[in-house]
Amino acid sequence: MESALEYDIALAQLAWQVEMGCAEATCEAPVDRFAAEIEARAAAAARAQAPAASAHAPAVKGGGAPAPVMAEPQIDPVAEAAALAKGCADLAALEAAMASFAHCDLRRGARRMCFAAGHPAARVMVIGEAPGREEDRSGAVYEGPAGRLLDRMLAAIDLSRDAQVSAQGAYLTYALPWRPPQGRDPHEGEIACMAPFVRRHVELVAPQVLLLLGDVAVQSLFGAARDKGIGKGWAEACGRPALAITAPEYLLTHPAGKRGAWHDLLTFKARLAAL
Repeated sequence: MESALEYDIALAQLAWQVEMGCAEATCEAPVDRFAAEIEARAAAAARAQAPAASAHAPAVKGGGAPAPVMAEPQIDPVAEAAALAKGCADLAALEAAMASFAHCDLRRGARRMCFAAGHPAARVMVIGEAPGREEDRSGAVYEGPAGRLLDRMLAAIDLSRDAQVSAQGAYLTYALPWRPPQGRDPHEGEIACMAPFVRRHVELVAPQVLLLLGDVAVQSLFGAARDKGIGKGWAEACGRPALAITAPEYLLTHPAGKRGAWHDLLTFKARLAAL
């Protein structure tokens, strides 16, 4: 009876901590598990590439030369992502392929994958950076404070994710479908390995114009090109005009940037009207 009572108390305390916003269980000292994973992979790769020592080489009957040790094949996550994405004929297949992709470390620390929301035949496709805390809990796209700000931004240029008419609709997705641990900035490798899925997503939706929210969305389509991005004007991505503006997540903590974002939205609205 005592053990059952202790279990109920512990469960209630854990539920209270979750409600208070505790998303991660930590030790007294921080543990960088991603760094440890990278070090383990590097050590495994070094062992695979190093020649086998003759003293430990498997003996061959008759005193012949030791059998060669075959190194494990190295996986290129970007190439594998590109192959998976290319084979997706529709959005359902793309979502399933992304959910099965095991070579992006972000999925290990995330609760749910966030795929897309809005009108799938919309003229405008909005690509954000990555899910936030609320999106990670629900699996929805732009559901939290940044999502509410984004809805107001879209409404200001006569667009809505809930519109029934494709001409007024907006289709929303992320460059990264999983939330980085503690909301940190994603690494270049994480962005690169998911970029083929982003490009295939654009091809399947086939919007007339792209609205990129933040630097991560820009990097997923343009890489490290410095002549693209926020404040650089219009560019072409996946054969379509694209404009990068400040992400709503940034505007929530830096309201001074709203003036520039408003100017960019008006520029986007004028270009959309001319199409």
